[in-house]
Amino acid sequence: MSTMERGLLAPEELAELIERKERELEELRARLAEWRRAYETVSKRDALFTTVSGAPVDPFYTPFDLPRDWSYLEKLGLPGEYPFTRGPYTTMYRTRLWTMRQFAGFATAEETNQRYKYLLEHGQTGLSVAFDFPTLMGYDSDHPRALGEVGVCGVAISSLADMETLFDGIPLDQVSVSMTINGPAIILFAFYVVAAEKQGVPPQRIRGTVQNDILKEYMAQHAWIYPPEPALRLIVDMFEWCSRHAPHYNPISISGYHMREAGASAVQELAYSLRICFEYVDRAVARGLDLEAFAPHLSFFYDVHNEFFEEVAKFRAARRIWARTLREKYGAKSPESGRLRTHAQTAGVTLTAQQPENNIVRVAYQALAAVLGGTQSLHTNSMDETLALPTEKAVRIALRTQQILAYETGVPNTIDPLGGSYYVEALTDRLEAETEEIFADIDRIGGVVPGIERGYFQHEIARSAQRQQDEVESGRRPVVGVNEFAEGSAAIEIDLLKIGPEAEAKQRARLASLRERRDPERVRRTLDALTGAARSDANVVEPILECARAYCTLYEIRHAMEKVFGSFREPVFF
Repeated sequence: MSTMERGLLAPEELAELIERKERELEELRARLAEWRRAYETVSKRDALFTTVSGAPVDPFYTPFDLPRDWSYLEKLGLPGEYPFTRGPYTTMYRTRLWTMRQFAGFATAEETNQRYKYLLEHGQTGLSVAFDFPTLMGYDSDHPRALGEVGVCGVAISSLADMETLFDGIPLDQVSVSMTINGPAIILFAFYVVAAEKQGVPPQRIRGTVQNDILKEYMAQHAWIYPPEPALRLIVDMFEWCSRHAPHYNPISISGYHMREAGASAVQELAYSLRICFEYVDRAVARGLDLEAFAPHLSFFYDVHNEFFEEVAKFRAARRIWARTLREKYGAKSPESGRLRTHAQTAGVTLTAQQPENNIVRVAYQALAAVLGGTQSLHTNSMDETLALPTEKAVRIALRTQQILAYETGVPNTIDPLGGSYYVEALTDRLEAETEEIFADIDRIGGVVPGIERGYFQHEIARSAQRQQDEVESGRRPVVGVNEFAEGSAAIEIDLLKIGPEAEAKQRARLASLRERRDPERVRRTLDALTGAARSDANVVEPILECARAYCTLYEIRHAMEKVFGSFREPVFF
């Protein structure tokens, strides 16, 4: 067997190979120059040759679009190995497919429980809870500010009793549950933990994620309660408690998704979400928590927009930046700490009310980008979500989209199949470099919290949103069925799910009954204990769990801490 056959080169063979590669590159350089001269003489179609994020896209890519010292091992490595560009796990989908979730919740806990059982029966492998607006803001369903909003955009959860009903008959030691909640996240988490206890499932066996990413709320979504500093304290309390008591639960999912839905570009979504997470890490380390104990339970939540290749590159760049920063800045030694894991959701902002069936196609392409990017969990939007909460039929089509991708296309069989593409690698490098530039900008203004207080993030996201909207309204960015291939005002011929006022009436009656049945002295005692813990440096998770066990309501628990922390009022920036 020759040295070449064994994969080894003798010195003279190596010299010959290097000389041949240099000749090939010189020939490519000359031919590329000729090609570009010819390319410039040909007329092009009238189109924006930029990504949705506004970055220019070259007509094609070659080795010259990568640095001369570009290193495979440094930039890519192997799947499951530092820097995790090619995927966080060694075997990726060949061992386990991504978790298939559908974001679901409407009306009352009873109705949503039936939807969850329907989804599980049809092959969904994880649940994702959508809460109504009063719950997102920490209000009970019978609070004056909840009037007219109960159960309209998600499920109403006002107490442990609602959470018990929500998961009745669903084994919480077998089903992974994600909860999209931020301002009152610690309270809903407590309801979930105690609901699992009632099933006989201890915290050590629960699996899932609570979003709990409050800093992005101040930037993009606005579902906050407390000011930044006490809100950050609650998050670190969650880190501390979960690292000790719930080792399989993720106490936070840092969400670039909502920034992107508000108009952020891909690189803004990437940079802001990562920089926010580093802020959480800094706070936890300052508390004295062991980085290696909590870092493996930090997860991310990313949008998957229409710009296919840019979205693939975004996931790859996120893993590389995270791994490098955890190792070089924070001194992480364990591979688990540097292994960024993410949930992905197709882009709600790209769905159109016009020709809503087109949304099925958009979602399919976005789902493909998420899987090629190496996501660990995926939610596919339903075609009717710009018009109403999704019907069972629309949800089933969205779920089937994932299942066809998983079982019929062959895509999961190869790890990072776009790795090595000059275009994808150049995009990954560009996103990484631009992210580092944004990190430097944030550091110059004093960090994340000062940036929020000054309106830096809000302004930058608004500028990006305005550019994107201008492109659509001017017609330079085609949207099929909206500014291109429109069909006038043809009637929408799909069924819609309508939430009537009876959901609110049921919830109010339910709460009234709960207040009559529970022990008022126990309620008062546990709420007072929580207020006392908030005034001290104590971790508040256990006092909140006691409030949940006493059937204190969401707003009562919120208010017990609000008496100490105060509430947040956004400064006027615009």
